[in-house]
Amino acid sequence: MLIRNMLLAGCLVLSSAVFADTDCVRTATGKVVCGNGENAGRYNPNTGNARKTETSDFGVKTTETSRGGEAKTKNGVGVAKTPGGTTCVKTRNNQGCR
Repeated sequence: MLIRNMLLAGCLVLSSAVFADTDCVRTATGKVVCGNGENAGRYNPNTGNARKTETSDFGVKTTETSRGGEAKTKNGVGVAKTPGGTTCVKTRNNQGCR
């Protein structure tokens, strides 16, 4: 329990430092949502996972999680990499992982 609380506090400090320049609100379900249109962040207290999303000048959204996952998407297609090394691709006509 102590380790979980320390990890939770570390994620909160990390997410607050990353999103210090954005407005954050707590939703009715208890999630903290931050965003200013270009950058957005979210923290799920049930799983202890935080994520941040940034949008490039070309419209590509890059999402990174506190557990090491990463996804790049644009117009409903993209590539996601899990912390375990699995890569999943979704195109307009197909999707799959390896």
